[in-house]
Amino acid sequence: MFRHMFAVMNEVLDDIIREYPAASPARRRHLDEQLEMLKGLGDMVMEEWLVFEEKWSRAKQQSSEANGGLPLMLPPDDEHMAKGHGYFQLMMYNEAIREFELAVAKNPDALQARLLLALCHLENRNHAEAYRHFQFLLPLTEDGKIKAVTYNAMGCIQAVQSNMEKACELFRLAYESDPTLQEPLVNMAVCLNNNGSLQLGPGITGLFSN
Repeated sequence: MFRHMFAVMNEVLDDIIREYPAASPARRRHLDEQLEMLKGLGDMVMEEWLVFEEKWSRAKQQSSEANGGLPLMLPPDDEHMAKGHGYFQLMMYNEAIREFELAVAKNPDALQARLLLALCHLENRNHAEAYRHFQFLLPLTEDGKIKAVTYNAMGCIQAVQSNMEKACELFRLAYESDPTLQEPLVNMAVCLNNNGSLQLGPGITGLFSN
């Protein structure tokens, strides 16, 4: 249903873009009204998605705790966490960063918020900010897999900045934290041989569910 709706909305928007430059003033006013209508529809969908995401987060929290998963470090009804996760799913990383920063400001030790904030900065290639949050994250958890993924991400950032010795050290720490994670070994070989592609490994968000 949503795919069809967005297909129609994009088709209408494409028509407006093609027609607008040569349109008369009266026609442009009509096209402007159509643009506002499309924006309103988009905003409505976003609002409904965020409501859904908040409810989904509560249900997932209950499921995770019932099955022995890792609990969130923020209350499941935290407004900024819910909105941030919704934006993150939509790959709207600037908006997600804004919400996760507010969540972290409320609770600096919030594990998931800090991890997703670091990942958003990494997606936006804000390497210094991502690295800072990954560093802050490490003392918050004793979970080997989370530490391994964090060290591995930090190693990738160092490698991108051509700090190969430091990158290899971080990849070694990642492997020691969780020997089942193969990406650090691959990345260490990439650094040593200066050949191949760096691998971040499993989805970070997947660490919070079974």
